[in-house]
Amino acid sequence: MDNFTYCTPTKYIFGKDAEMQAGTELRRLSLNNVLVCYGQGSVIRSGLLQRVLSTLENEHIAHTELGGIEPNPTDPKVREGIGICRSKGIDGILAVGGGSAIDTAKAIAAGVPYDGDFWDFWAGKATVEKALPVGVVLTIPAAGSEGSGNSVITLLDGMHKISLRTDFALRPKFALMNPELTFTLPPAQTAAGIADMMAHIFERYFSPTADVEITDRVSEGVLTAIIEEAPKVMANPTDYEARANIMWSGTLAHNGICGTGRKEDWVSHFMEHELSAVYGVTHGAGLAVILPAWMTFMAHHSPCKGAQLSRRVFGVTGLEGNDTGAALEGISRLKTFFKSLGLPVTMEELGIKDPDIDLLVKKLHENKGDEIGGYYRLRSPQTTEIYNLAR
Repeated sequence: MDNFTYCTPTKYIFGKDAEMQAGTELRRLSLNNVLVCYGQGSVIRSGLLQRVLSTLENEHIAHTELGGIEPNPTDPKVREGIGICRSKGIDGILAVGGGSAIDTAKAIAAGVPYDGDFWDFWAGKATVEKALPVGVVLTIPAAGSEGSGNSVITLLDGMHKISLRTDFALRPKFALMNPELTFTLPPAQTAAGIADMMAHIFERYFSPTADVEITDRVSEGVLTAIIEEAPKVMANPTDYEARANIMWSGTLAHNGICGTGRKEDWVSHFMEHELSAVYGVTHGAGLAVILPAWMTFMAHHSPCKGAQLSRRVFGVTGLEGNDTGAALEGISRLKTFFKSLGLPVTMEELGIKDPDIDLLVKKLHENKGDEIGGYYRLRSPQTTEIYNLAR
């Protein structure tokens, strides 16, 4: 196990009516004038936004709205938000929604006090040292952004989709999590969220670091719970207990606990980011395609961790001494699980019949370097093979 520092300063308020504490939590942070970020209208139609705004009004907190944030969020909304914050003296940001709204809020929070272009942080030219405080009312369990310091934004000029990772600067100050707010999610969005949270665990689980048994077992436990609860949610979208378990799983998958003490990978996310940047696919659905392909490559090149996952999580038996065979059987079961949720497992099923593999590989290595990967180092011939395995 590697040395590590672990700190999760986010305050989680979980349960029914949690969203009604938004004003109280903002006031606790001594905020007086906030920007409220949200997506494309579902929070308005459901009445959630008005309920949240009423809690701000009760605490005499001024607010400005920034709606219309799209899935796979892009830089124009970030720039718009930065301009609003600077012109109106905004001192904090409240994101109401899922990962796209939260990631946009974080990017705005980083950009407001910075003298240069906010994209400098995503391009690796600068480090986030200060940011406006961010709070969250979570409506989509998937990205885990409510408990992480990460933010994924696409720069439209060149379609560069990049994840920024910070230890503390962009972690939300609080996350209000009411499972009832997820009851009306479309089945496809629920399924994509489940794939996303599982991917966050896989990216940490597939590690070259030895002797991380406790972190492995935490990861395996969360994965097992997701696999057990997901069918319940799909069968009965208003099953509160199943929704609660899935919602909390999404947070645990990405708040860092599953990565403590070990080196992480993240190649599957990098590869999917190019897929969704070029073709505009849903991130979780893209991960359901890329993950089995990446794992299949690993089964033939570094099968140990995949075999362990297969045996401990997917119940593979009878292949003792055959790690490649065990890993491949686990991948087959993972794909069956994804299909049972209605997810695609190939690019063709994702609607991409003739993918431009050369373009995807070119953009991947332009954005992430000639050699990538924490579990197993990959260059362009290997990433080309993986993309082809995903077709």
